[in-house]
Amino acid sequence: MQLKLSVAVALAAVASMAAAQEVQVVKIGHVAPMSGAQAHYGKDNANGAAMAVEDLNTQNIVIGGKKIKFELQAEDDAADPKQGTAAAQKLCDSKVAGVVGHLNSGTTIPASKVYNDCGIPHITGAATNPNLTKPGYKTTYRIIANDNALGAGLAFYATDALKLKKVAMIDDRTAYGQGVAEVFKRTALAKGMTVVDEQFTTDKATDFMAILTAIKAKGPDAIFFGGMDPQAGPMLRQLEQLGMSKVKYFGGDGICTSEVAKLAAGAKTLENVVCAEGGASLQKMPGGEAWKKRYDAKFPGQFQVYSPYTYDATFVLVDAMKRANSTDPKVYTAKLLETNFKGVTGTIAFEPNGELKNPSMTLSVYKDGKKTPLN
Repeated sequence: MQLKLSVAVALAAVASMAAAQEVQVVKIGHVAPMSGAQAHYGKDNANGAAMAVEDLNTQNIVIGGKKIKFELQAEDDAADPKQGTAAAQKLCDSKVAGVVGHLNSGTTIPASKVYNDCGIPHITGAATNPNLTKPGYKTTYRIIANDNALGAGLAFYATDALKLKKVAMIDDRTAYGQGVAEVFKRTALAKGMTVVDEQFTTDKATDFMAILTAIKAKGPDAIFFGGMDPQAGPMLRQLEQLGMSKVKYFGGDGICTSEVAKLAAGAKTLENVVCAEGGASLQKMPGGEAWKKRYDAKFPGQFQVYSPYTYDATFVLVDAMKRANSTDPKVYTAKLLETNFKGVTGTIAFEPNGELKNPSMTLSVYKDGKKTPLN
């Protein structure tokens, strides 16, 4: 009898240990352009999320009594809105617990409805169009300053610091490009600048000679470009070819990359660039420089702009799961609004509409081909 009892106790202990060691796989989605002209941004974003998942899996996190193993499900939206909504639906069908992304405002805004309809929260660390949070979805969050901050900050710098009077506008007709250009234009006009010309292009174009020639005839002090670096690089080369080497060149976070220096291919006009990005410079982020060393060791030469934000976004999702003691989006999503997370990029807390509280912004120029923060 004693032997049977001992065996039963031992078996119960083994079963208890097995239950304690039960591992639950929790998928986190990530979406960005992993192909096409903007793939360098997408890979950088995916790297940030992958690095976060790797770090989280070293923490032996237990949620709801189960040890959690996180896996990243990365999807490619090719910076295309239709592909973006298809990727979002795929992640919904895969029952991921949350999503980090997307990169472009033009893909994030339509995808946000898909995530709302299937009840999965998403956090973008890159899409900056203010319209993203206007529908009031409880599943939409942003951990970077929006275009209202970026466009206005650039306009203030152009008028107050550089005393510029005449600006020409170019945008790529995307949600991001139009949005940031509109904010700059509105603020610049209010500050007394004159908009001498407005031209439009696409996010696939590489030949800008016609529109730049038209702008040259208007004699602007500056050009504002709403768009991304695959267009900004060739545009800077063509500005030099047209002898417009004294014209200042403004843009938002879409051109504020290390890649734009490569794409400008030695054009002296790179030195005229003034760009803005949401958040502090790496040097001023609480954990920026130490994090960047680890990133560079894992992904040499791949850093662009947003990977610290996708890293933090992944941690913010998991922080809400831990506080809710559940990986179920229906349970933990409400906890995102109570976030007070000290991340690499800063302390992350949200406004009721999902916007970041107290967002910061950094202006940068290019010196000797390298992006250099002004503030």
